[in-house]
Amino acid sequence: MIKIITDSSSDLSKEILEKYNIKVVPLKVNMEGNDYLESIDLTPQEFFSKLFSSEDLPKTSQPSPAAFAESFSKFGEEDELLCITISSGLSGTYQSACMGKELSDANVTVFDTLAGSLAHGFQVIHAAELAQKGYSIEEIVAELEKDREEMNILILLDTLENIVKGGRLSKFQGSLAKILNIKVILEGVNGKVEVLEKVQGKKRFQKKTLEIIRQKKEDFSNTIFGITHTGNIEEAEMFKAELIQRFQPKDVIVRYMGATMGTYAGKGGMIISF
Repeated sequence: MIKIITDSSSDLSKEILEKYNIKVVPLKVNMEGNDYLESIDLTPQEFFSKLFSSEDLPKTSQPSPAAFAESFSKFGEEDELLCITISSGLSGTYQSACMGKELSDANVTVFDTLAGSLAHGFQVIHAAELAQKGYSIEEIVAELEKDREEMNILILLDTLENIVKGGRLSKFQGSLAKILNIKVILEGVNGKVEVLEKVQGKKRFQKKTLEIIRQKKEDFSNTIFGITHTGNIEEAEMFKAELIQRFQPKDVIVRYMGATMGTYAGKGGMIISF
């Protein structure tokens, strides 16, 4: 029997996790000197409330190899385990899971999604569905490799404040962007994040995002969009309505972003995965 393990940055709902019996190993977030387990000790709503009122940027960290090893061992030696992680280009979680595999006696395959948030989560769901259908580990991994290759990830930054706090942009550049009302569209490429567009003004920003999505595919009828947000639910729902009207997709899922991705997305940030 194949069982699926993932980490908390997949941003999957409790209902989905329970439906497929998916085990989650949480990442950690340190805020104001206190350590929290993502989505366990701190809900996304609580996290963003603290984030937006704090002068300092929280620090996120991957689960320890021991935490993965413990989770692997709990499933027992008779089951085959597939551990599906956030991109190795964004976090040390994949490496930690690989080390955890070496510490345990469990039969584990570790897979790097090269993604985060629901782009990661969609791969976890697909793996769980295939496992229920009786696919082998090798067959599931082959399908996930296709998913990984075809996945589109757009990261929409309404403010560059947290990028400045994280030291990835100078204060001068951040101040200039704020004065000029510059919004940034990033794209997930091979597990890392690259700047795709810089747009002046909110309406142009939203219009440009929809134009980019239009260029990615001709037919969206079998596409499921995932939108994760940092508390800007009205804007996320607006994008959902636009995606449905323009592209008639199979489904659009809207959820809060977790602490791992949300720390850098900042206030008004969103990730659109499809």
